Amino acid sequence: MSTQSVEPKPHPPADVEPASESAPVPEPAPAPGPPAASDAVHVTIVLPCYNEQDHVIAEVERICAAMDASGKTYELLAVDDCSTDATLARLEEAAPRFPNMRIMAFQHNSGSGTVRRIGSQQARGDIVVWTDADMTYPNERIPEFVELLAKDPTIDQVVGARTSEQGTHKLLRVPAKWFIRKAAERLSGARIPDLNSGFRAFRRDVALPYLRLLPPGFSCVTTITIAFLSNQHDLRYIPIEYAKRSGTSKFRFVSDAYRYILQVLRMVMYFNPLKVLMPVALTLLGIGIAKGVFDLVVHPLRFAVNTVLIFVTGLIIASLALLADLIVRSRGEM
Repeated sequence: MSTQSVEPKPHPPADVEPASESAPVPEPAPAPGPPAASDAVHVTIVLPCYNEQDHVIAEVERICAAMDASGKTYELLAVDDCSTDATLARLEEAAPRFPNMRIMAFQHNSGSGTVRRIGSQQARGDIVVWTDADMTYPNERIPEFVELLAKDPTIDQVVGARTSEQGTHKLLRVPAKWFIRKAAERLSGARIPDLNSGFRAFRRDVALPYLRLLPPGFSCVTTITIAFLSNQHDLRYIPIEYAKRSGTSKFRFVSDAYRYILQVLRMVMYFNPLKVLMPVALTLLGIGIAKGVFDLVVHPLRFAVNTVLIFVTGLIIASLALLADLIVRSRGEM
């Protein structure tokens, strides 16, 4: 999908007469500009690629075949995240076969979150699709997700909810993901069938204000989910099959699970700090009052030091919660 620049033809010198009166004077070609209306793209598919040389072209073929059959205008933005294998070379070699594919190459490894953020910012389509290049997601269903957004303007994001877990560290991963998902549901006040699915489609104009919040790693999908839910954007979950990945998993259980938990708390604090801080404050205040009553019964007119500390700590956290909520509300009015 690259655009070739056209060099303007030079005018004849001022002191040289044209060969004849009827000979046309060559006009300079227009400078290349933004794509014409006829070249408008409806869908941008952001495909992060990192060390996927053995199957990246198969994934590109699957995506392009599905989108070509759908009749929708699209671009496939394949982003090589400084792969150490031949992923970039395979993409460049196959580029002539896929005119709707645009390739971006990073000079250093930045993480899937950075790839998705930059890819979404650079997207030409009004609908952006996130997926992976490891053969796990049913990319042939991308047109189905796009069609849901096109038919129902009230839906801002469609997420593929996986019906099975095929990742590594399954014995530890399943309960950890369940706990994080339930915590996110509690804090966001919404049902979340799949918190960190990497297969989703959303409206680019709705997502743009939240893209700057995306972390560089895998928790970017958690971030975009909570950002939409915390701001009352409608999400639709569609059950999907999840296949065993090709190649080596980049997921690291301890570090990535820790980042997921931190990101959930960070995002809820960013949009609704009362959900995080006020329950803690009220719990401490309740314990302090109960302990104070106990102290009065056992030692009339005397409060223990720990009773005062618990109660004052609850007051401080409650004050911070109210102040944080005020900052969030004032930020939204600016």
